[in-house]
Amino acid sequence: MAKILFVMTGADQWTLADGTRHPTGFWAEEAVAPYEAFTAAGHEIVVATPGGVVPTVDQASLAPEVNGGPDGADKIANILTSITELRRPLKLDEVDLADYAAVFYPGGHGPMEDLSVNADSGRLLTLALESGKPLGVVCHGPAALLAAAKADGTNAFAGYRLTGFTNAEEAQAGFADKAKWLLQDRLVELGADFQEGEPWAPNVVVDRSLVTGQNPASAAPLAVEILKTLG
Repeated sequence: MAKILFVMTGADQWTLADGTRHPTGFWAEEAVAPYEAFTAAGHEIVVATPGGVVPTVDQASLAPEVNGGPDGADKIANILTSITELRRPLKLDEVDLADYAAVFYPGGHGPMEDLSVNADSGRLLTLALESGKPLGVVCHGPAALLAAAKADGTNAFAGYRLTGFTNAEEAQAGFADKAKWLLQDRLVELGADFQEGEPWAPNVVVDRSLVTGQNPASAAPLAVEILKTLG
């Protein structure tokens, strides 16, 4: 079957507007749900991060209250432990898009710190979009789209229908008044047609080869959309 590239944050902290650093990383469900869906369909997963650093899971994403209780929290923690690909990521600047049938970006606040300004990721995203290969991005993962500048200075995703973590969700999570910037605002500023759904409810937007999800609950249905295109 096919290889699917997971591009993940290498950040373990998110710098807030007042300069304090909030512990973060990737959001567990947003990596685990697509990983399970893709591997169950027979696909191979390869992880890449800036500098090839081992990605850090946001500890908040392992809490019982965001995993349906203690059993759910134990399950997701055990699955993460079993994903050996997380422990041997490639360096993002050494990735060859030609090796992969699809590209996927999970979220967590980490991408707000590093992928939002990472030129290697920006180039990869632009190439993925131009190639027509399925490109899935969920929750705070769309922060990476901010770095996808074309040669003429415009953003590769301008004019695309997409979604991501909303201002309302960031407010409910307690970070809207602490963040340096809000993801929804930035995506609108780059010229995207932002599709806001109800807070915390699954919301997946498909525009050509781009598949975006609003929040953690959107990760599993996003993976289903990617699988439809892979056959």
